[in-house]
Amino acid sequence: MKVGDKHYRTIWVNEDGWSVDLIDQRWLPHELRIENVRTVDGIATAIRDMWVRGAPLIGVTAAYGVAMRMREDASDAALDAVWEQLHETRPTAINLRWALDEMRGFLRDIPEADRAEAAYRRAAEIADEDVELNRSIGRNGLEIIRQIAARKKPGEPVNILTHCNAGWLATVDFGTATSPIYHAVEEGIAVHVYVDETRPRNQGAQLTAWEMAGHGVPHTLVVDNAGGHLMQHGMVDMVIVGTDRTTADGDVCNKIGTYLKALAAKDNNVPFYVALPSPTIDWTVHDGVKEIPIEERSGDEVSLVWGKDEDGKVRQVRISPEASPAGNPAFDVTPARLVTGLITERGIADASPEGLAKLFPDRAKSNAA
Repeated sequence: MKVGDKHYRTIWVNEDGWSVDLIDQRWLPHELRIENVRTVDGIATAIRDMWVRGAPLIGVTAAYGVAMRMREDASDAALDAVWEQLHETRPTAINLRWALDEMRGFLRDIPEADRAEAAYRRAAEIADEDVELNRSIGRNGLEIIRQIAARKKPGEPVNILTHCNAGWLATVDFGTATSPIYHAVEEGIAVHVYVDETRPRNQGAQLTAWEMAGHGVPHTLVVDNAGGHLMQHGMVDMVIVGTDRTTADGDVCNKIGTYLKALAAKDNNVPFYVALPSPTIDWTVHDGVKEIPIEERSGDEVSLVWGKDEDGKVRQVRISPEASPAGNPAFDVTPARLVTGLITERGIADASPEGLAKLFPDRAKSNAA
């Protein structure tokens, strides 16, 4: 995507050929800050402290972390150690484990002397693959928007509600839930996006809204609890969200609050779609509510917020009593019965074991064996 007139991915190898540059998303939308990360510990911090976030981007960042470690120590012991170190940074997003497994499995058969070069090459391939997966998600989701637009009056926009940030900032480029939106805009289809703030870290208000504004997409920022009201009054044609882990049965784990949006959509007959690249599917898990670990983050994210003051300084302020403890589950699980369809790079699947297996028979079969 472009920021101003310059194209950006969210992460790339620095001109030195080995360290990694990334967009530190903690400072958006007020400042575009590029950080140069030169150590595996730095990669772990970037993932854990959400300099980068979004399941696909977390996976790619971890892949580069493995490459960095192979540059320092290409032994099997180091490979196993970096897998463990990076895996524990974020427990919910399955792309993290997928990318680490992919890197370790690939490098096991590479002689130690060649591992560093091979690791950087494979990490770059994973990044490029993510871009193409999301591009394909956009093309497949575009067909849904086309069908809705065809039923609208001339010039009337397709109204889309999204949650959190499943945009290019959550991936390497294009995004998942936003990719169909960007494709629709490029095709000239009138769209309007309701962006909910997504407390507690406000990824909707700070990231998705920034993306929409930068790409020229008509949008309105709303509070999290406005979604049901908008649906009741016929102001939403469809909901598209992303996911950090989807089970083999079609349950969807995504940013906290997604479940409530799905319930409101079901009650108001609004189609609820989830956009995901296939590495986000966890074929080993079937019951999302019981089996997916839900990350519990610091209560400070609930009690404190970042913003820009009247002097233009970005700072943090407290919004709750200091004596009040805060709970902060980062994700919830939306049962498959509430999901209209899963938009993947291979097409749109029913949120069911049969629907996913139809699009991905090779992976469903290998994990059932």
